[in-house]
Amino acid sequence: MKAEGTIPARPYCASDFEYELPPELIAQAPLPERSASRMLIVRRATGSLGEAAGRSPELEDGWFRKLPDLVATGDLIVVNTTKVRHARLLGTRPSGAPAEVLLIHPATGDQWVAIGQPGSALRPGKRIALDPEMGIETVDIMPNGARLIRFVGSTAEAAIARFGRLPLPPYITRDATAEDERRYQTVYAQREGSVAAPTAGLHFTPAVLEAVAARGARIASVDLEVGPGTFRPVESEDLGEHPMHPERYDIPAETAALVGRTRSAGGRIWAVGTTVVRALESAAGNGTVVAGPGETGLMIVPGYRFRVVDRLLTNFHLPRSTLLMLVCAFAGYDQAMAGYRHAVAARYRFYSYGDAMAVV
Repeated sequence: MKAEGTIPARPYCASDFEYELPPELIAQAPLPERSASRMLIVRRATGSLGEAAGRSPELEDGWFRKLPDLVATGDLIVVNTTKVRHARLLGTRPSGAPAEVLLIHPATGDQWVAIGQPGSALRPGKRIALDPEMGIETVDIMPNGARLIRFVGSTAEAAIARFGRLPLPPYITRDATAEDERRYQTVYAQREGSVAAPTAGLHFTPAVLEAVAARGARIASVDLEVGPGTFRPVESEDLGEHPMHPERYDIPAETAALVGRTRSAGGRIWAVGTTVVRALESAAGNGTVVAGPGETGLMIVPGYRFRVVDRLLTNFHLPRSTLLMLVCAFAGYDQAMAGYRHAVAARYRFYSYGDAMAVV
């Protein structure tokens, strides 16, 4: 028998996770109301290793505002409370040509890990000016291609406060607006640390959260800092060759305890987003979620045996992405891909500002 968290005997390749998506289905802006999104309900496969066990996929069209109807007394809904940092910094090179830097997270001392473009502007020793007195200097290039940078003439906090812009995903083909400042954060966002929103949570409103609690379910949190790897497609056909960018997480002691009590009492653990799945599964190496900070490079593909999560609420993800692979691992490959084909045919809205999928 395969060990937990390994690729199955019939390995998948990256092209197994491709699908055709008309560009007009990529949501470019949020709906007027957060909870007005549609929600495709996908019933999980029950066969060995997440396969479909010879039965047809079960799909149901619904609405996100009806999510509380799927939740039972004793369930635990876990959300990611990370907040998107104003991490996009626009500056100029000595030639006057533009350059862009995206801050990922603090490193040692006064240094930060960052990426940017063009790459030639972020070679060691080169500077990008934010204004005549403040700028960014590249210190080193890391093995994964990211840069170590430091701020010149300013602290990082001051530069972010003055020049930082909200980074939108690369498939949203416009600049961020005042509306994005509100809508590209969850209503429960707390600590800044991510370069992208945990998008499954964007649908929640205080009223939906209250309705979930009224069903007798508990709500708990984790904090996982979403990195730029969330948008990176798997380029190698061999999934085992894909380098996962590590992401930092923190599991509160109360959340770890609630997960344990819920499972002992027969309740179900709902993960709101793939980030919550990866945090909980990474923190449960021995089957029990351990509280505290950590870093995950966990890549979940079909064949992975889930230790913690029973239900998944997510958005629709990019082709060849590790996020789609995780959904296929959780729902069953045939179930998930049938859901995506249905969502395209039914004109669901895709990606960060798009509609939701509940895998139950």
